[in-house]
Amino acid sequence: MRFLVLLASVLFAISSHGEIAGKRPNIIFILTDDQGFGDVSANGNPVLKTPNMDRLHDEGVRFTDFHVSPTCAPTRSALLTGRHEFKNGVTHTILERERMTLDAIALPQVLKTAGYTTGMFGKWHLGDEDEYQPERRGFDEVFIHGGGGIGQHYPGSCGDAPGNTYFSPLIKHNGKFEKTDGYCTDVFFAQATKWIEGVKGGKPFYAHIATNAPHGPLQVRAEDEARYQGKGPTKFFGMVANIDDNIGRLLAKLTEWGIEKDTLIVFMNDNGGTDGTGVFNAGMRGQKGTAFLGGTRASSFWRWPGTLKPAAVTTLAAHIDFLPTLAELAGAKLDEKVAKQIEGRSLVPLLENPATAWPTRTLFTHLGRWDKGKPPESGKYAQCSVRTPDYHLVCTTKGDQPAWMLFDVRADYGEKQDIAAQHAEIVAEMSAAFEKWWASVVPMMVNENVPLAPANPFWMLHKKQFGSGPVK
Repeated sequence: MRFLVLLASVLFAISSHGEIAGKRPNIIFILTDDQGFGDVSANGNPVLKTPNMDRLHDEGVRFTDFHVSPTCAPTRSALLTGRHEFKNGVTHTILERERMTLDAIALPQVLKTAGYTTGMFGKWHLGDEDEYQPERRGFDEVFIHGGGGIGQHYPGSCGDAPGNTYFSPLIKHNGKFEKTDGYCTDVFFAQATKWIEGVKGGKPFYAHIATNAPHGPLQVRAEDEARYQGKGPTKFFGMVANIDDNIGRLLAKLTEWGIEKDTLIVFMNDNGGTDGTGVFNAGMRGQKGTAFLGGTRASSFWRWPGTLKPAAVTTLAAHIDFLPTLAELAGAKLDEKVAKQIEGRSLVPLLENPATAWPTRTLFTHLGRWDKGKPPESGKYAQCSVRTPDYHLVCTTKGDQPAWMLFDVRADYGEKQDIAAQHAEIVAEMSAAFEKWWASVVPMMVNENVPLAPANPFWMLHKKQFGSGPVK
């Protein structure tokens, strides 16, 4: 087994630079929150019906072994930078450790160099202080809630506007709060659709639609909950069904506007499954918050009618590949800083030809979340993993000594049989790769020792705009 450490320039060199590179499509990215791989009917769910997600699956290129981070803010950070979240300082989802380092260059900034206009709708969760907000990271249009979810509030800077629920929430729109009317997912898609209608036909656009559903608290429209009454987690499934309806309406609009063939839609979920795993988890072990495959495997559907031929790609891919892929499709020319930042690979060759030969690679997963004030070493081996196309090395111990488990994912994707004792040489090689990786990321964990902010910026803005009480 070989572990290849490739520089970003080398990774880009494997791209085919074929017909779709530099074609500059409109791009719509849909990212759901806490919906697992198994929470899509096209992925095998026997109860949940998601006809519009299924369309994206059936009519596009779908990556069947695509992985993200075990929790939400880390995944969002990796998607937008092309590198592991720890290198962005994101080691948690709260306590200032969700803030994406200001030194990172974000995807919308890269796309703007290629002439794109950019819009952000829904969940940001990479820093609520002004300098960390999406309008400072390349987004022209910003329509977001605060913190990790609508109504959430934690010590420090991470939190949403006071009094918010999933129904008619107060949303920060280009720096000022607006009272909305309707269910949050409907509101986000409606605003994104309105923005797309206003910008289509001019510059190519990038619309980033990140729902906070179906993340808890499970607040759902009564009519959506009723769809799955007595069929598993009714509220959770109802929230997913509502997202699916919104995707269907958006697809219809693209057809109505005549831009369907000029628009790439990418659909993903942000971490492993949660409430739905008891019904269906695609045979995987683990869920959100774990280093097993069930904690990181995600749907990754890429639909571009007339350009991408529907196909399944079994090659190992990950969230860090998102930025370099979109950059190549957009024809963005990466400066030295961005090229050095990216550790993912452009998936353009696989989008064009799923059978493309692919150099072996090594991916690293880590839950993070060691206690505030404690050194990263205190959580070094807690819920971490090393993945190659053939093997998955996993550790769940919390001490300072690892207890590695090894799984042959070619024969045992469900990770039922630990073969570490039979393959000590593979464990040694993969664990050595982890030690080298860990040493490289610890110096980049810039948020570990920062003091908590004295106030939540969203609450401060709310008080400045409305006074101290929630908006009625």
